[in-house]
Amino acid sequence: MMKGNQWPWSLCLVAAAIAILARSCGALTLSSKMIHRFSDEARVIWRERHGGDEPVHWPRRGSVEYYGMLWSHDIKRSLQRRELLAEYQSLYFSQGSETIQYGESLGWLHYTRVDIGTPNISFLVALDTGSDLFWVPCDCIQCAPTSASIYGLDRDLSVYSPAASNTSKHLSCTNNLCTLRHSCKTKRQACPYIVEYLSDNTSTSGSLVEDVLYLASGSELASGHSVKTRVVIGCGRIQSGGFLNGGAPDGLLGLGLSDISVPSLLAKAGLVQNSFSMCFQSDDSGRIFFGDQGASGQKTTPFLAFNGTHPTYIVGVEDIHVGSAAVKGIGFKVLIDSGTSFTYLPSDAFKRLTKEFDAQVPYPKAYYDGLPWDHCYQASGGSNSSDSLTVPVVSLIFKGGGKFSIFSPIIRLFTDNGTLEGFCLAVQEGDFGIIGQNFMTSYRLVFDRENLKLGWSPSDCYQLDENEGVVAPAPSPQNGLRTPTPLQQQQTSPGRAVSPAIAGRTPKINHSDCLQTKSNIVTSMLFSFSVGVILLSGLWHTSTSSY
Repeated sequence: MMKGNQWPWSLCLVAAAIAILARSCGALTLSSKMIHRFSDEARVIWRERHGGDEPVHWPRRGSVEYYGMLWSHDIKRSLQRRELLAEYQSLYFSQGSETIQYGESLGWLHYTRVDIGTPNISFLVALDTGSDLFWVPCDCIQCAPTSASIYGLDRDLSVYSPAASNTSKHLSCTNNLCTLRHSCKTKRQACPYIVEYLSDNTSTSGSLVEDVLYLASGSELASGHSVKTRVVIGCGRIQSGGFLNGGAPDGLLGLGLSDISVPSLLAKAGLVQNSFSMCFQSDDSGRIFFGDQGASGQKTTPFLAFNGTHPTYIVGVEDIHVGSAAVKGIGFKVLIDSGTSFTYLPSDAFKRLTKEFDAQVPYPKAYYDGLPWDHCYQASGGSNSSDSLTVPVVSLIFKGGGKFSIFSPIIRLFTDNGTLEGFCLAVQEGDFGIIGQNFMTSYRLVFDRENLKLGWSPSDCYQLDENEGVVAPAPSPQNGLRTPTPLQQQQTSPGRAVSPAIAGRTPKINHSDCLQTKSNIVTSMLFSFSVGVILLSGLWHTSTSSY
């Protein structure tokens, strides 16, 4: 074995020898003999390397088996090339890349419109990086109501039926994507599914089908090129819990790492690279692109594994900065979850962050009945704007040293006449860490599944060239604020928790409408139960061990 710097010197000597030979001989030709993988000569070499044993599967030249094995080899190489050379640089849904957060009536989640089936049917689905399955209400036994008036929409919601689509096909119990095959009575039976979520006994169940999903590529302004591909869809016949009360009533698009998710299927089909990006803006709009690998100057941090696998998008936080002060030695892990409105931190990190934040905020503490946050402050001066607030910038230092500065760590509270009354640090204490929508705002977040890393760069979400990966930077975090947009106070009834408001949504205060009892916001409307078990396993708060 070579030691020290012997390798570089050896290579230099070889290069020098070749140069001398080339000059002395005028030209140098290097050659090697090529033999066919199934030739008699290759068979002899195989026997020599395996102690004289005959190969078990060595086809006779010219036989049916011989050509069959060559064809199989070509197919494998073709699939490998398709994964390396994606057909499109980026894709978005056929109705556009835009996402929108509708507020309380639809559970404070981000939604986009997708078309499936033949003839195509449109669904308004919630986007969730914390789960995997793409499901829609289907041949309903128990589904959410579809009337547009309930949700303040301009059109009714849809219900899917495989029988009404010319391109639908039941996923059989023999398919590798069928995880509940043990419950099938026959192999030809449609694969059943059930997904349970952590929020309020929330679940969906039904059967899995394959059908067409409609996408587009190229410029949205020029009506991009239409793309159709087959994906797996959950025919959700029975929904429960939050799905019946405004959360994802028209379906949910899981964006997780498992093979059944839409990003996985798009990459496997060779349509795009195994990556996607999401960007949320403070005006509650956003965008999503499949295949987007981010800006060239983006920062990155690795996704962390659990027992040698990557069940979801978990990253490591090493330190927290509050203003110029560094809160060190608090390493913990967080889930990047678009299905959660606000951010949660483990107990120790939460207490140390809020202690430092309290020390730097030059405003008196305040308590607003009915809100879930403990660290609220009374704004002074009776201003109609929050631009003059002095609030420290909060930053997370991810594993690898990348700084993730939060554009919107607070929510602002206005009175009925539009006067700024106070504000709260929109972070809560939880059993495990979750980076929710409010911390994700104003960043182009790239979920690079191929290289298992999260990328981020500041963005206004709309000055983005998806073909060249160019993003116009958003303004730098200035006192952790963006221009506020007043919002009427959410109407609540006694005994219910105040629905979460994404950062940028600034409720006016009407104390008669506030709850008399304080309640925590739903930890995650769309956080899969299996992920919760992992995060609660006792490994969550350790800073050195990895999943």
